[in-house]
Amino acid sequence: MIRVHRLDGKDYYLNANLIETVEAVPDTLITLTTGRRLFVQESVAEVVRLATDFFARVANHEWIGREP
Repeated sequence: MIRVHRLDGKDYYLNANLIETVEAVPDTLITLTTGRRLFVQESVAEVVRLATDFFARVANHEWIGREP
């Protein structure tokens, strides 16, 4: 899971495996494989970094016993 912030500032934990696309329109829009859309405060580059870091931690088993 990655933590992003909705446009109203509230935290939102997102299953990174469900991310299909991330685009700037001009706010950052994340489209999930389920068809759901979510606008977030983070930039496209930041969402990509968060997802990439998440997958790297999973591959290295670094998530065990840690908070997100």
